[in-house]
Amino acid sequence: MKEFIQAIKTLKNWQVDVLNSFAFNYSNGFIEGLNNQTKVIKRNAFGIKRYDRLGLKVLLHHQYKAFSDFQVG
Repeated sequence: MKEFIQAIKTLKNWQVDVLNSFAFNYSNGFIEGLNNQTKVIKRNAFGIKRYDRLGLKVLLHHQYKAFSDFQVG
């Protein structure tokens, strides 16, 4: 099957990277979460007329989230 051969070829091309993902505990999940939250704020901000206020709202949200996520206690 053509698709199966392509899938094997892709795995061979990315073999080192795939194995490294299991060996090292690095992830971009936190950043992806911030990006997703920013998109949600942007979608919900259809009434905000000034772009600078939208930017401040996003920064305020992420500053609060970052502080509360990393607090020890």
